[in-house]
Amino acid sequence: MPSPQLLVLFGSQTGTAEDVAERLGREARRRHFGCRVLALDAYPVVDLIKEPLVVFVCATTGQGDAPDNMKCPLRFWASSRQHSTSFSTGGHAVAAAAGAGVAQAQPAAWGFSPVPWKGKPPSPEGRWKPQQLCRRTGKQFRTSKTRKRRRERREAGQEAGLSTKPRATAWQEETLAQRVTQNFWRFIFRKSLPPTSLCRMDFAVLGLGDSSYTKFNFVAKKLHRRLLQLGASALLPLCLGDEQHELGADAAIDPWLRDLWERVLGLYPMPDGLTEISPGVPLPSRFTMQLLQGAPSECSQEPHMACASPGGPPSESKPFLAPVVSNQRVTSPSHFQDVRLIEFDISGSGISFTAGHVVLIQPSNSARHVQKFCQVLGLNPDQYLTLQPREPGITCPPRLPQPCSLRHLVSQHLDIASVPRRSFFELLACLSPHELERGKLLELSSMEGQEERLQYCTRPRRTILEVLCDFPHTASAIPLDYLLDLIPPIRPRTFSIASSLLAHPSRLQILVAVVQYQTRLKEPRRGLCSSWLASLDPGQGPVQVPLWVQPGSLTFPEMPDTPVVMVGPGTGVAPFRATVQERVAQGRTGNFLFFGCRWRDRDFYWEAEWRRLEQTGYLTLFTAFSREQPACRLQEQKVYVQQRLREQGPLVWELLDRRGASFYLAGNAKSMPEGVLEALTSIFQEEGGLSGPDAAAYLARLQRTLRLQTETWA
Repeated sequence: MPSPQLLVLFGSQTGTAEDVAERLGREARRRHFGCRVLALDAYPVVDLIKEPLVVFVCATTGQGDAPDNMKCPLRFWASSRQHSTSFSTGGHAVAAAAGAGVAQAQPAAWGFSPVPWKGKPPSPEGRWKPQQLCRRTGKQFRTSKTRKRRRERREAGQEAGLSTKPRATAWQEETLAQRVTQNFWRFIFRKSLPPTSLCRMDFAVLGLGDSSYTKFNFVAKKLHRRLLQLGASALLPLCLGDEQHELGADAAIDPWLRDLWERVLGLYPMPDGLTEISPGVPLPSRFTMQLLQGAPSECSQEPHMACASPGGPPSESKPFLAPVVSNQRVTSPSHFQDVRLIEFDISGSGISFTAGHVVLIQPSNSARHVQKFCQVLGLNPDQYLTLQPREPGITCPPRLPQPCSLRHLVSQHLDIASVPRRSFFELLACLSPHELERGKLLELSSMEGQEERLQYCTRPRRTILEVLCDFPHTASAIPLDYLLDLIPPIRPRTFSIASSLLAHPSRLQILVAVVQYQTRLKEPRRGLCSSWLASLDPGQGPVQVPLWVQPGSLTFPEMPDTPVVMVGPGTGVAPFRATVQERVAQGRTGNFLFFGCRWRDRDFYWEAEWRRLEQTGYLTLFTAFSREQPACRLQEQKVYVQQRLREQGPLVWELLDRRGASFYLAGNAKSMPEGVLEALTSIFQEEGGLSGPDAAAYLARLQRTLRLQTETWA
């Protein structure tokens, strides 16, 4: 009997969902399941119809947004132009081969397979009449030209000896070019997908979110409903992991996983003679590491970061090493927050961007932390190694050169400054030869030890490196092969681009708030990327940062006469500086900016630039300084951007309702976005005379038509 196959697909922004997905993969291996764990942007979604058992693990980011790897373009669509890739039309699968002008018919896949017809049956000839096709597919064939094109395609297929049937209407080869830019999230919600598309699939959805946000686990809820609409069968009710729970998301995940495996094993029992592998037995590592004797004669430590590949712009696997031109603190020395304006030279990189794009930066661990890590584990940082996958289907990390020094592996790849998750303690306990340390690690990794783990690690933000220092006997005994299983990779950090190429050619600027705070631990907690960027001093010699650019979540109107209303408190103003610079260079007026900060003389970013644009008529600026109180005010009340919006209610309503303006919001995702949306709803009621439900519908319509867009971060 073949081993049952499980597919785990994850959409992750910070790595939490990926960690849970990897946990599912390990538990599947312990139960002798064949299991693939893939990011949603790495999986060919057309193959979903062939999967019998799928678990989706997805996080919700910002204000109900899907993670980036659920929204990124599906690369396999583009590759289908060079390789024959099967994707379906109604009742058939169409193979798009390079240079092929005619689609080939394959057995039914996605598309309109026969389903019970509700209402008037099809005509006796077995062909759907135009009006029936409209009801069935949701598409209207209004002109004879459309019918002519369809007839020509059928005739072309018959001349080529291919089978063509009139029901092949769901997935047309003419839309291939559009699907090159599709993503999983948009694809799965295509209205043309029939309600039996996933009728062979059993699935479960595990969501990760934060109940302090309005749209708690919005992505998981929406995905679960959509999979049911497409005919898939739910193994379990939706799991809603909540980071706000006193025990974290595991409070919901642990019992849900227990029920999941009971359900799965009921459908797919383990073969006779096999039993579940004990949690105390470590599974084989994903990779093997071979230490080399001496330094290789020809080895580049950073071959993957030298420059963009000739075939395309820089990317995560091939970032551009951008020289740092300047690194300037833009808050006053008396201000508690260190905020930097950092400028990069991108000459010769092939990088191009417009307002709304974001830059991703790959940070490094500090030399001090790298040295400490190697010392605790008893490693020689200057020794070289090669990396080999243990099983087929697993690929080596693309950013690691082969061979590679241990110093490079630790400084560039292993996130030793991150807070360890439960899976870290589970594996570390399996690898520990020390009885006392092993017992403590087992306690920290258990469900019963959640509160102690929160107290020891999560709440004080104790790092992986600090935990390894607390368990020295275990750390010194960690097999080299398990490093990549034990420690997650360093993730790139995303920053809004704060400049326009029209104003600063060959330059890219970002606004960075340096993260530093105190917990009960003696040493302050520091953000890995922001602290690393702040430490770079181009005045002491050449400094380079690996980076690449991609579209962000904000898109700005193309029509030159469309006004834009921008709300950007704090560092949320960064993307709007790029927008204003770009629109001013194009001669566009109608720029309205609501900016908020604490103090006028401490953290008012780009004040001189805004005042100059005000004087020339290109910008209308409204400010809110939350810590400055007028002397005549009887009660102390902090003023935020939402108060300024309400004060300018007539203008905001005029811009949105009569002049067709677009509204943009960027900044911290905690409470500010909700306050701004409440202010807008209030304006719609007071200035537009709308009722509560009508105001909510008006706001939803603005969001649906992309005239109201947000870019927020935690």
